Parts: sequence; C-alpha cells; structure tokens
Amino acid sequence: MKVPFLDLAAQQAEVADEVLPVWETQLASAGFIGGPEVDAFEREYADYIGVSHVVGVSNGTDALELAYRAVGVGPGDEIIMPANTFIATAEAASRIGAIPVFVDVDDAYLLIDPEAIEAAITERTRAIVPVHLFGQTAPTERITEIAAAHDLVVIEDAAQSQGATSTAGRAGGLSRVAATSFYPGKNLGAAGDAGAVMTDDPDVAALIRTLAAHGSSVKYVHSHAGMNARLDAIQATVLRAKLRRLDGWNAARRAAADRYAQLLADVPGVRPPQVRPGNEDVWHLYVVRLEERDRMMAELGAAGIGVGIHYPTAVHLTEAYAHLGYRAGQFPVAESAAESILSLPMFPHLTEEQQVAVVEAITAALPVRVEG
Repeated sequence: MKVPFLDLAAQQAEVADEVLPVWETQLASAGFIGGPEVDAFEREYADYIGVSHVVGVSNGTDALELAYRAVGVGPGDEIIMPANTFIATAEAASRIGAIPVFVDVDDAYLLIDPEAIEAAITERTRAIVPVHLFGQTAPTERITEIAAAHDLVVIEDAAQSQGATSTAGRAGGLSRVAATSFYPGKNLGAAGDAGAVMTDDPDVAALIRTLAAHGSSVKYVHSHAGMNARLDAIQATVLRAKLRRLDGWNAARRAAADRYAQLLADVPGVRPPQVRPGNEDVWHLYVVRLEERDRMMAELGAAGIGVGIHYPTAVHLTEAYAHLGYRAGQFPVAESAAESILSLPMFPHLTEEQQVAVVEAITAALPVRVEG
C-alpha cells in the first residue's frame, strides 16, 4: 500500500462546497484585499485562540518579522531561539538586522531548553522565541518567568501548533505577541501562503496592521517604513471554513498518534515522540527517532511510504548562518536529533490501514540485530 506523507486534497474536498460560492462572489466583485471575509476570520481566530486581536498577514515569515518589529526589536538586538526550528524563525530576525542566538533543546520533547535560554542571555538580548514544535507548546510558563526576570519579551512561534494547549492556555495566546503560519500543510492551512499575528495588546495590533500595509493606516499617509504583508480575502475564506473543522481534525490527529504509539510499542530501535506533561498535542508532525535514518528513509520511500525530515540540519549549522561562528557539537541534542528524526505520515484523514502499512514497512526496513 502506498501512503502519502500528507493528503491536502481530502481537506479541500471537505470545505469545497462552502468555499467555492464565496470565491465566486469575490471574483465577481473583485474584492481581493481585506473585506468582510478577512475581518470575520480575524475575529473568529481571535475567539478561538482566546486573544483580543488577530491581524491576518501574507505568510508566517512576515508574521514573525512584524511581531519582532512591533515589540521594538531592532538592528543589533539579540533574539534567543531553538537551534532546531524552521529557518524562518531566524530569517525574520535577520531581515530586520537583529541577531538570532541559538540554544539547545531538551532530549525528551525537542523543545527549547529553558536552562539553555538563561545561559545565553546577554546585555543585548531583547526577546525569547519559544517555538511550539511538531504540534505541542514549548515550556512557556518557565520561559515567561525567565523573561520577566531579565525584562525580555516573549514572542511565540506558533506555526506548528494551531489548537495546541498547555496548562497556561492555548498556543498563540501565551505571550505578549505570537506569530503563526497558515501554509497549506499546517493544521489550519490556507490554499496558498497566509499567516497571522496574535496579541492582547491593542497598540501592538495597531502597529502590526499599519506595518503590514506599507506603514500606512490612511491611504498615502505613511507613518512607518512598512511592508506589503496583507492577508488575501480568498485565503481568509478557506481559513474560515477550515477553522470550523480544526478541533475535529486535531482530534483525528490525536487518535492517529495514539494508534502509532500502540503499533510502534514493540518495534525495536524506534523512539516514538513524547508529550510534555500538561500539554494537549495537536500532532502537526509525528516525529520518531531511529537508527540508520537515511537508509530507513530511502527504503520507506521505495516501499511507497511518504516520510520527511523536520529538520535535517540544525539552523546554526546552515550555510546561511555560518557567519555567526557556531560550531558542530555546540548543541548536541539538536544536532543528534537532526541525524535521527523521521516524520511519518500524519494528517486527519489517515486511516488505521495506512498506519499499519507504515509500521510494517518500518519493521521490514529495520537493521538486522544479531543476538548474543
């Protein structure tokens, strides 16, 4: 049996009857920028997250940059972030002249390590970015304490965690400001690029909205040097329809994660993911750790099983950040994970039969173990 890594077509089929008539209206009226669908989505997502303000924007990277800028991060400021994240977390900092400062993650959950954060703080540190990786929240309770002690801003990267919760609340509402991506493969995905910034601070929300519209709140009156980062109405329509299904889809992901845990329980050499106490994971990705990852990946691909690596190189070792002078071995957990992690198929419409096929293929590809 061939099993895709992701099945976006099944999600689109669920929302098509709701989305297409609205799209036809938008095409007929040429109402592509802003408008009632964007306004409605921002209100609905704010209610869902439990924040006062959501500003829809063009993509997750722009959302991060806008969040950084809106809380006063600027050239030369340091932003502490985990070494195992998508490069956008760092890239958005670089775009405004800020300096990404990478730290290691914990071995159990691969989330940013609070003790490593404390060790990395300098007089130039301005913000901490906990990344809610793979579908569960980072330890924001402890991170918030550290930030308060050093007068720092916490900015959540919530791109992989739509719907995830911790004892402190829902991802995207656990800090002064948060950024998310609605890239199509996310738990809440658009039909193209889209993103949002979430906050309870009305001044931050107003500034983000201005910055995202060329630094203008009144046409041709520009108070800031901004950017063009507005959310398209067509994408807002898709997001509204999918938001209504998000909790159900996340529940289906949790059921699939439970099945994987059962199926993999007796498979030697495979380390399933763990959930941090107090978290409700939404399983954006199901990431195992195993030996001979690259060979296993190739054999699973040959068997028709779609898999991925998130991420094959810790950001501090990428060519893009070689100028910062980090060295191999500096963040051993993140670097070890990069060599052993493998993302298995995970999506709301994944069937038990497909999961059985995935685990059978893993078992067949495992290294032969010689006893004695």
